[in-house]
Amino acid sequence: MRRRQILTTAGIGATLLSVGLRAEPKESRVGVLVAVGQTPEYLASVAAFEAVLTQNGWRKGDNLAIDVRWSAASADHTQQAIAEILALRPDVILAQSETVVKALQAAKPAAPIVFVHVSDPIASGVVKSLSRPEGNITGFTNSTPSLGGKWLQLLKQIAPSVKRAAMLFNPETAATRGAVYLEPFMAAGPSLGVETFAAEVHDPREIEAALTALGKSKDSGFVAIPDAFLASNSKEIVSLARQHRLPAVYPYRYYAAQGGLLSYGVDNKELFEKAATYVDRLLKGETAANLPIQQPTRFRLTINARSARTLDLDVSPFLLGEADEVLD
Repeated sequence: MRRRQILTTAGIGATLLSVGLRAEPKESRVGVLVAVGQTPEYLASVAAFEAVLTQNGWRKGDNLAIDVRWSAASADHTQQAIAEILALRPDVILAQSETVVKALQAAKPAAPIVFVHVSDPIASGVVKSLSRPEGNITGFTNSTPSLGGKWLQLLKQIAPSVKRAAMLFNPETAATRGAVYLEPFMAAGPSLGVETFAAEVHDPREIEAALTALGKSKDSGFVAIPDAFLASNSKEIVSLARQHRLPAVYPYRYYAAQGGLLSYGVDNKELFEKAATYVDRLLKGETAANLPIQQPTRFRLTINARSARTLDLDVSPFLLGEADEVLD
């Protein structure tokens, strides 16, 4: 009798232990690769990404681990960051910028990839189809090629005296080496009465040299495109534009918040939030091939009125009315 009781008790204990083991949630892991440094704007975007995952039932330290690596637009740092993330065996990877995505693809990770800030994933060879991407990659583009012409149009609207305009970019970090924006930018020049040209830069000294040379002509301005290298040097670019009294159009609001004249582009925070919805679905078993790549449907226009006054620009009521935000 005593032996039967002991066996029964042991059996109950084993059952409870088994139930406990089955009930323990499996921790999923997400790797995040960001092409820029830890700026306030991108820290806020990553925080927004994590917040959406939390809203969908994922809790850091409980059923989810999130590993973030920042590469500051450096090829060496990018490779190191990728190696560190892959060593952690993530279930899903969030990758920011075309440069990071292509380097990550070359490493052939087993985990599906969700990208943000890839301007033209077909032209860059990331995927073959937007509606049904093949393989293990999907995501959210940050612009459309026609923005190259739109930025020049906005530059001419806010600074009508501009007759020469450069497109500033680093071909090593810009999408399709800058071609995706440069071609429509150059094409828009004649109809706007603006001489357009490319200003390729590879390091901070070249940025300074390019903007210093541009500033020698009073009728000049420039457009900065979405580019991890430019993003990492945004404060310096805005400062040089102010120093040389150059009207400029930028791709993201944070340039305008730093003192840039005008920005027109997607909301970074919103883009990371959307990416989190795809990461959630992949963690729950969906495949990347069944998640279509999404393109932006709304762009945000921000004008820095104080910078306009500093440049003696009289911003038209029409352009002010079109703005989503006017900073002063």
